[in-house]
Amino acid sequence: MTEVVAATFRQKTKKSKLVEKGVRWGIFLCALASVLTTFGIIFVLAKEAIPFFREVSLVDFLFGTKWNALILPRSFGVLPLLMGTMLIVIGAGLIALPVGLASAIYLSEFASQRVRKTVKPVLEILAGIPTVVYGYFALTGITPILKSFNDEIPVFNALSASIVVAVMILPMVASLCDDALKAVPRSLRDGGYALGSTKTEVSLKIVVPAALSGIVASFVLAFSRAIGETMAVTLAAGGTPKMTLNPLESIQTMTAYIVQVATGDIEHGSISYHSLYAVGGLLFLITLAANLLSYKILKKYREEYE
Repeated sequence: MTEVVAATFRQKTKKSKLVEKGVRWGIFLCALASVLTTFGIIFVLAKEAIPFFREVSLVDFLFGTKWNALILPRSFGVLPLLMGTMLIVIGAGLIALPVGLASAIYLSEFASQRVRKTVKPVLEILAGIPTVVYGYFALTGITPILKSFNDEIPVFNALSASIVVAVMILPMVASLCDDALKAVPRSLRDGGYALGSTKTEVSLKIVVPAALSGIVASFVLAFSRAIGETMAVTLAAGGTPKMTLNPLESIQTMTAYIVQVATGDIEHGSISYHSLYAVGGLLFLITLAANLLSYKILKKYREEYE
């Protein structure tokens, strides 16, 4: 009887080891696939952008102030596209970051459990709405409201696009900030209450500073999300690359230009076609830099509580 039990135990142990080994290899392959995909994207961008930089110098591309890639005479200064992108990102950030942080503080520190269970899922539903729907909402909803204040505002404008992108990244900011605030241990709050602090003082002077690394990281990730937004800004902001800081004018972002070229009207192998990959590569580097900055902030300022 003892030998039978021992044999059964060995058999189960062997199966468990095989299952564990299979799971380990499966997880490894998933991680490897993501790494290979990233390197594949880098390879394609570099391969297709090299012919562009054989004809256009890197200095002219990065510091040129005129972008006219589709009609003669062509010029490939990316600064108008970059400025249009930053105009959208900064405008969206000015709206979404404070509102998202305030929403997170309310949900984490002030809201009842019932309100939290209702409001947070509703916020996160916004993240599931297709971006093209946001773009049409900007055209048919936000822009008419703006024109009611100033009839000279064009149909396509950066302000409308900034507002709709702010709505899009708001759930990300609120959710990530809420998670960071929830990670602060209860003992820090209790210490503040023991010293006679009010709930508002504890929230703003103890909890928020303690969760600052997570909050800043969420801001940087929201920046990455906003800078890569495509369809909403393509529909709402227009397609006029220009050097302007006026949010009431029509502009063009890097992603909007990529959409414009990717429609298939441009001859394959032409310099205009390869400019798509040059712009995409710059966009990739900016997003990568933002993500690395977020990682550095988390690593350097992260508070570990026991």
